[in-house]
Amino acid sequence: MVQNSKSYDIIIIGGGLAGLSCAIHLSKADLNVLVIEKNTYPKHKVCGEYISNEVLPYLEYLGIEVFALGAKQIDRFELSTVKSQSISTSLPLGGFGISRYCIDNALVEKAQEKGAKLLRAQVKNVQYADDKFNVVTNDQQHYTAKLVIGAYGKRSNLDVKLNRQFIQRKSPYLAVKTHVNGTFPDDLVALHNFEGGYCGVSKVETNAINLCYITSYKSFKKHKSIEDFQEQIIFKNKFLKDIFESTTPVFDQPLTISQISFEDKKPVEHHIIMCGDTAALIHPLCGNGMGMAIKSAQMASQLIIKWFNGTIDNREALEKQYLREWNAAFKKRLKTGRIVAKLFNKPRLSEFLLQLLKLMPGLLPHIIKRTHGKVMQIE
Repeated sequence: MVQNSKSYDIIIIGGGLAGLSCAIHLSKADLNVLVIEKNTYPKHKVCGEYISNEVLPYLEYLGIEVFALGAKQIDRFELSTVKSQSISTSLPLGGFGISRYCIDNALVEKAQEKGAKLLRAQVKNVQYADDKFNVVTNDQQHYTAKLVIGAYGKRSNLDVKLNRQFIQRKSPYLAVKTHVNGTFPDDLVALHNFEGGYCGVSKVETNAINLCYITSYKSFKKHKSIEDFQEQIIFKNKFLKDIFESTTPVFDQPLTISQISFEDKKPVEHHIIMCGDTAALIHPLCGNGMGMAIKSAQMASQLIIKWFNGTIDNREALEKQYLREWNAAFKKRLKTGRIVAKLFNKPRLSEFLLQLLKLMPGLLPHIIKRTHGKVMQIE
């Protein structure tokens, strides 16, 4: 429970990768930061748990040494189609595997060490008036701030309250994630397609293998259970069948989330700076949502510090600059992600495309580069 003043420089709604990265960065700049998060730490989350190396220098700047936490260094990529044709390549930048259970906990400890305050609560409403925000939590407590960052994830009741456009549309996808024990290369991230979806596979710091797949609700609801869906649909891909059948579950039950939307979102709404999945969700087929979340936090934090020290003159200029930088960093990769997902959702076309990728070995690394960014300089 937060004991000090209810007035802050910045309130961050959501304590995931983006929110906590912002909290550390802004606290390092001596800003008074409150993070409001509804869950406790540590906690497993439905997530691919692979992060591109593009964010490594920034994590180091924040004081997070992922390899000291046991992260697996990854430099190879494998892709397979519904009919189990496969292709492998090296990852242009490389990446690492680490669980949300581990990295989120490391980030929250660092944020508190740097002076950020953490409140366990759920935000019910945010209002902006007279150049300040009023944030109301589920226990009817009010907190004020000069600026609010939205980093509360893929969708929330708060999106409904803010009347965000994407929340009005259908969200037809669901995701399932589990950890299993078994044999899988430490340095490999694999993406195996099945009818109506795809599954990411990589190892995390505990040596467990993370299996996380996404599919349409329409495909899933035809089956009696997760186990039935896996046996009838997922196991048609021989790579996935081998992995699921040769490993033992770590979790008592898989984790699931539903109503996943890939609709366009606005990175700034109601003067709230949106970060991570709250600003946009890249198709998991591209495997870099965690990297995007962390990078958006860096981008937002650097601009917010400039706004607080007067380098950026006013709120409107801050919002416009964030939107420009966000679009420059992410718009093309989101577009590429949508195109790739559509192509691999068509089985016959995906089989042809895989043969094309084999004939043109430089094409797959090029596509990967288009869904990943460059290392940003630390300001």
